[in-house]
Amino acid sequence: MQLFDVYPLFPINIVRGQGCRVWDEEGTEYLDLYGGHAVISIGHAHPHYVEAVSRQVAQLGFYSNSVVNKLQRELAERLGHTCGYEDYRLFLINSGAEANENALKLASFHTGRKRVLSAQKAFHGRTSLAVEVTNNPKIIAPINANGHATFLPLNDLEAWKAELKKGDVAACIVECIQGVGGIQLATAEFMQGLRQACDETGTVLICDEIQCGYGRSGKFFAHQWLGVRPDIITVAKGIANGFPMGAVLISPKFEAVYGQLGTTFGGNHLACAAALAVLDVIEGEGLIENARQVGDYLLRSLKELAGQPEGALITDVRGRGLMIGIELSVPYKEIRQRLLFDEHVFTGCAGTNVLRLLPPLCLSQGDAEEFLEKFKRVL
Repeated sequence: MQLFDVYPLFPINIVRGQGCRVWDEEGTEYLDLYGGHAVISIGHAHPHYVEAVSRQVAQLGFYSNSVVNKLQRELAERLGHTCGYEDYRLFLINSGAEANENALKLASFHTGRKRVLSAQKAFHGRTSLAVEVTNNPKIIAPINANGHATFLPLNDLEAWKAELKKGDVAACIVECIQGVGGIQLATAEFMQGLRQACDETGTVLICDEIQCGYGRSGKFFAHQWLGVRPDIITVAKGIANGFPMGAVLISPKFEAVYGQLGTTFGGNHLACAAALAVLDVIEGEGLIENARQVGDYLLRSLKELAGQPEGALITDVRGRGLMIGIELSVPYKEIRQRLLFDEHVFTGCAGTNVLRLLPPLCLSQGDAEEFLEKFKRVL
């Protein structure tokens, strides 16, 4: 049997990681400014994380959600305290797509409505409902094209309000920093106006924090820069630093109904141990503040570079914290490959001409300076 070939692969076999560095099987060291697609939040192979996960798997890796799991309750309390949503409740699953899937179901159960407003360029996952509210027809199978989603320009408040006035919208789902969409930022004016319009029409506001959350923006959640409080928040990626996990944070307005939601693997003992270790490190090492400080330095330096002759290919730099998009006047492909194969730096991408930086939150200023020097050489 062979693999089902759906990924365009770089011919590199990564076998080891430490902090913001990874190594291939040949021993070549790479600076990781991709974080495995924003998944590695506290750095590769953090000693506290390794110890916590190893200890838990030696005791009990899994048992079903038919019994009490005190680690789930501890995680809910810790996460609520850390992110400032102590009155919300937590539903644990396995991925970001599942988090959005369950958030949309809750909104529909709560309102009795079917329609969802989503942003142009949005990406919310590949499961049934999540892919339907993703603005990419190429990945929506005919069976998923049920007409529930209406796509509107991000930050066009009047367009969103006009749709909400029709009274049939169950939820608005928004990434406050679009990832796959090319690091597009929602404005405070838009989000605050949308919050008010949702309140007036009885519509659920969902903030998808799967890529931009968990400290990446320099606050725990990206929407916390914008002065809004969503009804539902979805998280995944950095929540467990590589262990598959997702979660839905649910406001008190929603009723918990036995059997309405469910999962086999979600919130298992090993996943919770990993997530608790992540919170230990984020809090103990000040990684959210580090993301803000190092991210500010990177953003400022990249914008300065764009104004210099060697940065002539840069047309825009945008982002918050350690979620940064570098828009280029040429396709990113050759630049990204030269960064990887000549300078040994992993970066992400979006669209056809945006380099996406999603490093671990422990990225140091020295690491950032190293990237800038290598990027200058490639440009």
